[in-house]
Amino acid sequence: MKVQTVIPAAGMGERLGMSRPKALVEINGTTLIRHTLQGLSSFFTELPAIVVFPETFYEEFNRACRDMNVLLVAGGAERQESVRNALTSLEADAEIVILHDAARPFVSPDTVRAGIEACREWGASTLAVPVSDTILMVNEDGFLTDTPDRRQLWACQTPQIFLKELLLSAHVRALSEGKQFTDDASLIRYYGGKVKIVPGHGDNFKITTPEDLNYAAYKMQKECP
Repeated sequence: MKVQTVIPAAGMGERLGMSRPKALVEINGTTLIRHTLQGLSSFFTELPAIVVFPETFYEEFNRACRDMNVLLVAGGAERQESVRNALTSLEADAEIVILHDAARPFVSPDTVRAGIEACREWGASTLAVPVSDTILMVNEDGFLTDTPDRRQLWACQTPQIFLKELLLSAHVRALSEGKQFTDDASLIRYYGGKVKIVPGHGDNFKITTPEDLNYAAYKMQKECP
């Protein structure tokens, strides 16, 4: 089954204190999107990776993705619209779609392969890690209301991996019904699909804050001095 990779990268870097897309932020002289693409490069040797970019930043993304097997697709106002735009650009013979955050440059290829195998069996999978902290549910007044059993709680990561036709069908339904979802695994689950949880890794964190960015720079320098 042929696999195609999609990387939504149309988000801006406000929480990083940046005025440009997060994916264009440089870590040790290389853009975040290029770091992430390099980590996933073994999964788009056959079909190009689709990078979804903010429409006014084409030239910058084109430079960042130079010499890589990448197709650039303009994003939308929301992540769900951006993913939907990418899905319309999938190759006809693609059968499995890997969806991965641009801001997770440390994903392990072994976990991606495990996710692909789970997708082949179940139709959909997502990387996730067990929650180690106790999670508190709090009401609008700031008082504790419940403490869920953390044995049933996992923190979602990416990639999330889907059979193409299953994902396309769910997006069409969500568009027709005007429904928005924060991630595609939740979208699939809402419409009755099974999503297999595949154990991820703590290194596969999402760069969101300046502290995350500093740690990523330190980690990259330590691993590739």
